[in-house]
Amino acid sequence: MFKKFKSLERAWIYYDIGNSAFTMMDSTIIPIWFNLLATEAGISNSDYLAYWSYATSVATILVAFIGPIFGAISDNKNFKKPMFITVLLIGVVGCALLGIVPNWLLYLVTYVTAKVCYQASLVLYDSMLTDVTTPERMDIVSSQGYAWGYIGSCIPFLAAMVLYYLGMTGKMNFHLAILLAFIIIALWWLGVSVPLVKNYKQFYYVESTSGKIKSSFQRIGKTLTHIAKNEKKIFFFLIGFFFYIDGVYTIIDEAVAIGTSLGLDQIGLLIILLLTQVVAFVFATIFGKLSEKYNSVSLITVCIGGYAFVAIYALFMHTLWQFGIMAFIVGMFQGAIQALSRSYYAQIIPGETSGEYFGLYDICGKGAAFMGTTLVGITVSITDNVNIAVATLAVLFIFGFFFLKKSAQL
Repeated sequence: MFKKFKSLERAWIYYDIGNSAFTMMDSTIIPIWFNLLATEAGISNSDYLAYWSYATSVATILVAFIGPIFGAISDNKNFKKPMFITVLLIGVVGCALLGIVPNWLLYLVTYVTAKVCYQASLVLYDSMLTDVTTPERMDIVSSQGYAWGYIGSCIPFLAAMVLYYLGMTGKMNFHLAILLAFIIIALWWLGVSVPLVKNYKQFYYVESTSGKIKSSFQRIGKTLTHIAKNEKKIFFFLIGFFFYIDGVYTIIDEAVAIGTSLGLDQIGLLIILLLTQVVAFVFATIFGKLSEKYNSVSLITVCIGGYAFVAIYALFMHTLWQFGIMAFIVGMFQGAIQALSRSYYAQIIPGETSGEYFGLYDICGKGAAFMGTTLVGITVSITDNVNIAVATLAVLFIFGFFFLKKSAQL
């Protein structure tokens, strides 16, 4: 199925398949298990969503700080691969430990640690795109990464969901079922990452004979100043990306938490989100093909419109079938908006400092996703209304659209 891709491109795509398993758990069983721990501690549904939103915000703020530093340091010769392996291993261990921790507070601390390492690995992974393929193939390789990530993650997630069901129905010890589910995901994440770890070579790098960390910090400052003054196209794209992808990640991260807060059936939520992965695979592939005929900015604009609709639609969402409609629409645009944004950005930045630039990209993306989760957390705390909280995310997509268009005009 990957015959048209070179071995290094395939290895890079495989990591999307591996890390997407953690993404699935992050948006499904991880918040559900936290909800059960929180309920045992007497925490209300509204407080549960607020605490979960704040924990997600803390993780993304940490990545916003760590991302550019990691990215800049990784641009030094032979640094990117060992740094990637380090955060990968810590993230995998953190994922496995989520099945062991006994209370909701320690669970959140472990979750934040695992997620920070997961997102730090993506800073390095995204920057590898310039090393594994050519500029003209970046759209299709990036899209296939997301597409196969969605469908591939279904394999370990199905196993995790079966274990969760057996635990919920009393056919298996519930705590053992949860532990095995997290171990399966951790092993999948690690195992599918092996080809990239073995085959990746850093072709683009900066030479630095001494003081690599100090010089990396200096480059960050120079790059920020340079982008603000001389690279307006990149500058306005990053601002637009900051807003619209913040809303995207908030919806992805909090989908199950939102459904749980609305009192929807948890098994039903998991089944719907599993089917959404298939939808995401199909439409990520379709958008990858469309990128050969239409420019990336136009396709990203379509995706932003779809997500803005989802945010407004949330005002009227109260039942499981309505949640299913929302999940289907999210699946249509989920992979496309991430893949096209990643590949478009890779095309407009210099290859030799891709790690540094993708560190900044993650400030405006995964590292900046605190805004949407914090907005949801504060709104639901004030209004005690989940629907209104989700609808406020529409503002992020409006701002994102405006700055994306401003960038495209340069």
